[in-house]
Amino acid sequence: MNGKDLSGVVWVLNEEPIMQNIAEHMEVIGADGVHIGTVDRIEGNRIKLTRKDSGEGSHRGHHHFIDKGLVADVEGNKVRLSAKAAVAVTMEEEK
Repeated sequence: MNGKDLSGVVWVLNEEPIMQNIAEHMEVIGADGVHIGTVDRIEGNRIKLTRKDSGEGSHRGHHHFIDKGLVADVEGNKVRLSAKAAVAVTMEEEK
């Protein structure tokens, strides 16, 4: 950075480039590589997962959401979270 261009600092602070790289039907995986779900779309600061990955019982048939703060990276067609799958699913929001 040359001291005049602060755009890099802004992008690091709001993490938008990572969210802009997330697209419909991408796989969401935990830090351990275990499948968590499939992106339905981005809604605000959250990733909305498809219903087909909603699980069984009371979780079945509705969407789950992952906060953008859990996103570590986008690798090809996969969204990798900073938490292992078993931990990340406990942080999901339901709707």
